[in-house]
Amino acid sequence: MNTKIKTLLEQGQVAGFFAYKRIHGVWYPYLFTKSELDQLEPWQPFKSRYPIAKLLLAKARQNPDQTFGVLVRGCEERALREIFKWNQLDPNRVVMVGQACTEDLAQTCECAKPFPDQLNYGSAPAGVGRQRRVAELEAKADGERMQWWLSHFNRCIRCYGCRDVCPVCFCTICSLEQSDVAPTGKLPPDTSFHLVRAVHMAGRCVDCGLCEEVCPAGIPLRALYKKVNSLVADLFDYRTGADDGRSPFTFLGDESRLPAGLR
Repeated sequence: MNTKIKTLLEQGQVAGFFAYKRIHGVWYPYLFTKSELDQLEPWQPFKSRYPIAKLLLAKARQNPDQTFGVLVRGCEERALREIFKWNQLDPNRVVMVGQACTEDLAQTCECAKPFPDQLNYGSAPAGVGRQRRVAELEAKADGERMQWWLSHFNRCIRCYGCRDVCPVCFCTICSLEQSDVAPTGKLPPDTSFHLVRAVHMAGRCVDCGLCEEVCPAGIPLRALYKKVNSLVADLFDYRTGADDGRSPFTFLGDESRLPAGLR
């Protein structure tokens, strides 16, 4: 099962490979090197998820001249594609090996594509077309929906866990920690934080759901970002993580790349 990874390391095609190592019976992300091939155990797809794309980005920034391999699910492949588009990583310095999500994880996430394009391990589960939680929210009246969100946002303790775990939050200085970016006024400051961050995530969120998993307040952040993604798809005809090498959010002043109605 690990033949592909072992070959990459043995032949020196990568300096290290991000996969998973069992420690005290629990699988954790681990950077394997050629000298540690004997510690590379066979594994089956499991439900636990980690910001492995973010770990890769941090290591690559420290070693820009080295090539690394990484085991990716569908959302992690999408995350790396966005990171490439934003010129945060050199795609020629990354080798992806794909694994599928489990069927129950795909259903829980309501993921439209719970497997990468190049699938090396596991079998592809069916994607989920309908987004149940978004549909339930859209069925609410505007005022009711606002109160629903306020009831959740007001529990925020501003721990920044959602930002810290996000694979496509790659800024080295975060503007959302500045008090003048999310000013108080009509909206509570914690609500402002999440609304501003939702705008920042437009065109970048890959629907991995890690933000919601780590939130100690149990805020349903995934529903918010799923809605943002649907708006991006409607307005820009763009699906985050698509393998097209372009993003309408990286036009950097080139208005010709914006949809006609937004120029």
